[in-house]
Amino acid sequence: MRVGIMQPYFFPYIGYFQLIAAVDLFIVYDNIKYTKKGWINRNRMLQNGKEVMFSLPLKKDSDYLDVYQRELSSDLNRDKFLNQFKEAYRHAPYFAEIFPLIEQVVCYKDVNLFRFLYNSIERTCEHLGITTEIRISSDIAIDHGLKNQDKVLALCSAVGATTYINAIGGIELYSKETFRAKGIELQFIKSKPFEYEQLIEPFIPWLSIIDVMMFNSLNVIKSRLAEFYLV
Repeated sequence: MRVGIMQPYFFPYIGYFQLIAAVDLFIVYDNIKYTKKGWINRNRMLQNGKEVMFSLPLKKDSDYLDVYQRELSSDLNRDKFLNQFKEAYRHAPYFAEIFPLIEQVVCYKDVNLFRFLYNSIERTCEHLGITTEIRISSDIAIDHGLKNQDKVLALCSAVGATTYINAIGGIELYSKETFRAKGIELQFIKSKPFEYEQLIEPFIPWLSIIDVMMFNSLNVIKSRLAEFYLV
């Protein structure tokens, strides 16, 4: 069984969904430390021909809390947030098909950060036709005090993984020999370049999946989900 494990992100880039589509079981970390400068609650999109950041505002809290312990800020104005996407992409060719998905995600009422992100991942996978089983890390019976590679190995062993596939960015963090000693093959996934018409030049790559969906048909995106390298 092929397994992938990642922390949750808000409308991440296409590579995240390529990983989900490439495995039989995808595990989403909920009991992992929230990082301010990461991509958990933010990403990039096009606005007025430029790359801009969008983000979910969070309730002020300790920097030491896990993702599942964080909450959305009461300052989140969902209508204003949706309007940001509407103004950015209203002229995109697939706006009419994609904006209802964004509305469904943004209007989800749960203020818990993890549950909000988990719902957004599930809804996006449904739209893209990805049927991979998704589980939450804390639901799996392991020693959750483990860190980094040890925790990944424990999760893989607990679910019966034969292959663990990780994003290419983690290639320096894991040892193929260590995984092999546990009877697990370690592979890394790298997305192939995907350039499409954005109504601007030059092309800006690796933006949020929102940008991909706004400018590409569902059939094209589904074909691109399988375009990656395993190393």
